[in-house]
Amino acid sequence: MPSDMFQTLSHHLKMKNKIKMVKKRKLNMALLAIAFISVIIMAFLGSLFTSPNTNTTWYQSIKPSITPPDWVFPIAWNILFLLIAVSFYFVLVKKDKKSIIFFAINFILNVLWSIFYFGLKNPLLAFIEIILLWLSIIFMIKFSYKIDKKSAYLLIPYLLWVSFAAVLNFLSI
Repeated sequence: MPSDMFQTLSHHLKMKNKIKMVKKRKLNMALLAIAFISVIIMAFLGSLFTSPNTNTTWYQSIKPSITPPDWVFPIAWNILFLLIAVSFYFVLVKKDKKSIIFFAINFILNVLWSIFYFGLKNPLLAFIEIILLWLSIIFMIKFSYKIDKKSAYLLIPYLLWVSFAAVLNFLSI
């Protein structure tokens, strides 16, 4: 009899722990919305300067020969924006102020690059700025790695793409 009671109690405690684990994994929809809306705003603001200028005579005259076809950019950026948003969500859940600040700085730098390169048509200024953008991604990875490794790993494709963009930017000066 005591053995049965112990097994029942043990089973009850295991079930209680499983319920707690499921609750911990539950998505925080408000933070998820904040992460995605933040990234959508960044993407939208950058596109205001980029989209109208990609087919201009000016851009076509400085576009490096190694530039991928135009259709590659929206696909790549949409994938990257998804990864950035999920990474930002993980940081928001952990409430790490330093990481949140680096994401905010990065979002501003991301938009500024479009303004400098396409809006002002100033590849040199944009190149200086893309170095800062690249460094901000390094800091995002560094600080988010300390709180959630998944968040950091999700940013690696962004770093690689911005590295390639920096090469393209340099070649267009």
